[in-house]
Amino acid sequence: MSGPSHRDDSPDRLYTVTRGRSRPPEHAFDLVTLIVTEQEPVAGMQSEHARILELCATPTAVVEVAAELALPVSVVKILLGDLLETGRITARHPRFAPAKANLPDLDTLKQVLHGLQRL
Repeated sequence: MSGPSHRDDSPDRLYTVTRGRSRPPEHAFDLVTLIVTEQEPVAGMQSEHARILELCATPTAVVEVAAELALPVSVVKILLGDLLETGRITARHPRFAPAKANLPDLDTLKQVLHGLQRL
């Protein structure tokens, strides 16, 4: 996987990725909300949406999705809102997740968050 060295946070690119939207829909995603894919990507889908669906085949925190896509969390929340509205993903907070699920450790997520904040 290529790293963030190709990262393009230019306002033009982010405007294009979000189709000009600056706020996520009414859905409240926080950094540790777990995202799970409910449908496979389809041909012609926006590349960022398809990548999210690939990443979230197993429960993946919003902060992890942002790190993998090398996009600001605010942009990822907009993209996640699109997918949630179309039923392609489900979202849940870890405290409401089934105990049996193989979920990321909260301490690990906090460390990832601190690492992202230092970028």
